[in-house]
Amino acid sequence: MPNWHFTIVADAGRNAAYDVALRRAIKPGMRVLEIGTGTGILAMMAARAGAAEVVTCEMNPVIASAARGIIETNGYGDVVRVFSGHSDKLALAELGGRADLLVSEIVSNNLLGEEVLPTHEKAMRDLMKPGAQVIPARGRVRVALAEDLAGETGRMRMVDGFDLSLFNDLRAPARSHSVGSKRIELRSEASDLFDFDLGSRRVCTPAKARTCVRAAGGRVNGIAQWIALDMDENTHYENRPMPSTTSCWDMMFHALPAPIETAPGQAMTIAGSHDRHNLTIWMDIL
Repeated sequence: MPNWHFTIVADAGRNAAYDVALRRAIKPGMRVLEIGTGTGILAMMAARAGAAEVVTCEMNPVIASAARGIIETNGYGDVVRVFSGHSDKLALAELGGRADLLVSEIVSNNLLGEEVLPTHEKAMRDLMKPGAQVIPARGRVRVALAEDLAGETGRMRMVDGFDLSLFNDLRAPARSHSVGSKRIELRSEASDLFDFDLGSRRVCTPAKARTCVRAAGGRVNGIAQWIALDMDENTHYENRPMPSTTSCWDMMFHALPAPIETAPGQAMTIAGSHDRHNLTIWMDIL
């Protein structure tokens, strides 16, 4: 079983944000659709908050079976029903009619990697009532100038007398670090590069974006990227990189081709593109 199933539920800040938003949103008699059952914790939160019925989708049959047991053990088996399969295979008749509220946690380190956009769009069109609330309502990709104090590690150079440096072109463009890592220091304020409406029925098309940040000064050898989730207008979760902080999501560090020295207040442009599934980030250097 992927280890992130265990780290996710250990993130108290993430759990609290979902719980507060669900308690605020759910009214008596509401029917809830959850996508991405995992342990069943969000489905049980929805039931605890007063939902009349919760249908939760889990495409891994082993996890779905475990979640059913957990839900029964905690006394919510009469309210929560686990659908073993991807949500796009869930028929409206199986759901029992359009749902009032959609809750999911299918978000990756770059926000998009677990198919959150196509999954939400299809669910909103096919399974939810018009005007249905969504938790999280929005997802934002945040960026800042940064320095990896350890420099570029793991690059191939001379090995046993052979120059292997060309193999570096095959490295992943970004690498992950825990948000509390002391080796990454931010060198600018943060800015939103992309902002996605997760309650939209419309298809979000591939796009490019640019944002300007002001450097704090000093050496910059990459761009730090993390996520922010707006559960509703009042409840927010962000895994902003800071020493001694924790999150179930990592930040991503996009290395520059070469380090640059920045002056305090210097304007720098961070650019990015997405194809609905993957995210690419770079810096426009004039």
